[in-house]
Amino acid sequence: MKIILAGYNVDTEVLEDLKKTSRPRQDVTPETLSAAYARISRDPRPIDELRKDAREEVAKARKSNSAIIFKMGHHSIAEHAVFNFDIIGVSRLAFEEIEKFRLCAYTEKSQRYQKLEDDFIIPEEIKGSKVEALFIETIKAQNQYYHQLVEQGIEPEDARYATSLATQGQVGLTINARNLEFMFRRFASHPLAEIQQIGKAMYNLVKDIAPSIILFAEANDYDKKTYQELLRVGDPLRVASCRQEAEPKRLCCAGVELVDFTPEADDKLIAAFLHTSTSLSYIECLDQAKKMEEGEKKDLVKTCFKSAEFYDRPLREFEYVDLTYDLIVSAACFGQLKRHRMTTQTVQAYDPSLGVTIPKAIGQSTFNKIVELTNQAYDQLVNHHPIAAQYVLTNAHRRRVLLKTNARELYHISRLREDKHAQWDIQNLSRGMTKLAKEVMPLTTMFVGSKEGYIELYESQFGKKPKILPQF
Repeated sequence: MKIILAGYNVDTEVLEDLKKTSRPRQDVTPETLSAAYARISRDPRPIDELRKDAREEVAKARKSNSAIIFKMGHHSIAEHAVFNFDIIGVSRLAFEEIEKFRLCAYTEKSQRYQKLEDDFIIPEEIKGSKVEALFIETIKAQNQYYHQLVEQGIEPEDARYATSLATQGQVGLTINARNLEFMFRRFASHPLAEIQQIGKAMYNLVKDIAPSIILFAEANDYDKKTYQELLRVGDPLRVASCRQEAEPKRLCCAGVELVDFTPEADDKLIAAFLHTSTSLSYIECLDQAKKMEEGEKKDLVKTCFKSAEFYDRPLREFEYVDLTYDLIVSAACFGQLKRHRMTTQTVQAYDPSLGVTIPKAIGQSTFNKIVELTNQAYDQLVNHHPIAAQYVLTNAHRRRVLLKTNARELYHISRLREDKHAQWDIQNLSRGMTKLAKEVMPLTTMFVGSKEGYIELYESQFGKKPKILPQF
């Protein structure tokens, strides 16, 4: 056996020092790793030799990368090249676009733990227009109210509900080249100028470092036009009539509606376990699951958690069970919800008609004055630019989110977001999702709960605590 560390993320300042103090070299690029790994399938030599060749012949490595990606369609080799970006001074609204991409890592400036300054962006769509003064005046009023709340002893995590989506922040991003190229296309096709500018700035930083593995970075009609054309389907009059004729909602609680779920979920989960542990076909396993007594089914599910600690993820079979929720969430809550990228999330624009979420620590009468001021400004801004008008809305304003998750990911959401250290807004949301899930698939969700809640659930089922307890 021979295990070699082929590379790792290095600060660019270190790389620049390396270039200055060493002989002239062209191999300070992640493309050589992509090229070497691409050859593994057809070249019998050891990988470290392939890497050596790629470093010595960078031009040849780049040509190989382009041919493999463009001609052969094996785009996955670009995933071996990883980049880190410091993204500073962009809006809270822009974060939502940046953090849509699943296979990346993000760490964002927290508005819960850090006091905010008065920094905000003025969107290009509004800058220099007749509504610019109104935009700035509204943001300043929101920020002034934020500081008043903090001075009164309100925690920043609650006071921030008064601040706008134009508020500046920063995020550290780690992303592989394949997803980076996808991000560039989406950003180039985005209707907001800020998002386009972020994409251009990032592209200019990497285009000369890795030209052979970032090939399709321009705007395209698919990303630019598809959602615009879908919007034409949503005729306002037809939507309004549908709402009037809709049946009363079922399976709802506090902004959470369970709109779809896997039927006979518990039986199908049991069948998946049987399929893994027997030689039967899935249909035969499902038939067996339906014939089992409830006590037998419960014991089988309990077996999956008998040796599980609070940090263990449920078995993969839980991914065969799905739930779809229609959620109404504040911008502050969505800022956390969007981090659960293994779920499927699609969103509507922020909509003042959905109301606002006001922290209990803040008086509603004073907060509503800021909301009213904001909504009045929004009504004027939306006539100027409907999409950019969202920048003026606050973290308290709401939007609809359609979220689909499998049961395994629901366990993760619940563990993290129902924990006593979690922020109250997303705690409430997660509890609502859990409550409704337990109503329709009680065995599947038997151990869904927060970290401390898991200890109680485990003890109630097994008569003892798990071996390892979380350090609260």
